[in-house]
Amino acid sequence: MSSIRFTREHVIRASGETPGEPDRQGGLAVEEARPKLKPPAMYKVVLLNDDYTPMDFVVEVLEVFFAMNREKATRIMLAVHTQGKAVCGIFTRDVAETKAAMVVDYARENQHPLMCQVEVA
Repeated sequence: MSSIRFTREHVIRASGETPGEPDRQGGLAVEEARPKLKPPAMYKVVLLNDDYTPMDFVVEVLEVFFAMNREKATRIMLAVHTQGKAVCGIFTRDVAETKAAMVVDYARENQHPLMCQVEVA
């Protein structure tokens, strides 16, 4: 048994109505509801300072995982060092959590205690 699919255009043509014309039979006109979309919530990836992770390793992490050039990575690294923490980037939740986990995993593989956290932007 074959299934037959009808589109909105098929139904309109079969009824003899033209789109946008009121229903002549006194029925209800149905307007398609469009969902209201809003942009996704954004999250900050924050790098935390520690007394053991070398500064050049932090610069490397910023270059590799956050696609920063050397100058910007150095600026962020110095902010982490002097202020205790700094924002590496702002992303959607899934991307932010993935990047933070990748940074922590990479630091552990290289025996560094570098920590990264995710905060609501």
